[in-house]
Amino acid sequence: MERENEVKICRVCPRRCRLEEGDTGFCKARICLDGRIRAKNYGLLTGLALDPIEKKPLHRFFPGSRILSIGSFGCNMDCPFCQNFEISRSDGVFEGSVQEGLALRLESREFTPGELCQIALQAAEEDGNIGIAYTYNEPLVGYEFVLDTAKLIHGKGLKNVLVTNGCVNLSILEEVLPFIDAMNVDLKCFTDKGYRSLGGDLDTVKSFIRRAAEESHVELTTLIVPGLSDSEEDMEREAEWIASVNPEIPLHLSRYFPRYRSHEPATDISVMRKLKEIAEGSLKTVILGNI
Repeated sequence: MERENEVKICRVCPRRCRLEEGDTGFCKARICLDGRIRAKNYGLLTGLALDPIEKKPLHRFFPGSRILSIGSFGCNMDCPFCQNFEISRSDGVFEGSVQEGLALRLESREFTPGELCQIALQAAEEDGNIGIAYTYNEPLVGYEFVLDTAKLIHGKGLKNVLVTNGCVNLSILEEVLPFIDAMNVDLKCFTDKGYRSLGGDLDTVKSFIRRAAEESHVELTTLIVPGLSDSEEDMEREAEWIASVNPEIPLHLSRYFPRYRSHEPATDISVMRKLKEIAEGSLKTVILGNI
């Protein structure tokens, strides 16, 4: 019999949240129930859309195709410039003011892996869908649903794409990796201090990327945020490290715009172009986005 006050440690990410019965982790997506930590967001989707593969973004994986994109809620990082904060910082139903003058209500709808597989197959027949992309929030805070769905999709000959912050322990990656065909990993910046300010861990992300690149098609995205990821020296080091993993890995440099709790002006396009030039000193493919 589990004691009510027995502490369980979540194994998904470096935060290692310590949860007692009924507690929810920092990500708002994992909960301790009946003495076991499980996905509170299992099967609860806040977004479902047929997207161009380039929107993930993936540059060298079935270019020109479309993919059924799904997302739930919750995230284990806390980026002040988050583009999807409505779902990343939600617990499934959010009602209130997040920014001055902005009130939101967010609801989720429940799907089973089998239902999503049927939707994906129908979209493949009718619209040329190539599979499912797990995206919008951080999908691996609910890795159990990703795993169950990806197995079915894999079995039907369709593709699985993961869009993730990569700040996840390797034991979790090893469970889902056999079923993932491609992924885009957000490499937020290239300093330990920068990652700590976002509630993440750079070493964990680097280990995740290195392991993922051994088995899956990997592309990376760095949002160029003033004061966080716009240093020329850091970009040189980042590109050199990526090249040490594989110089063929495409790097997407995306332009920051004010969002959520971050009010700095949008990144200067001349800065974007300079950082692209620096990254191209080590990498074969560097793509500018949001310019």
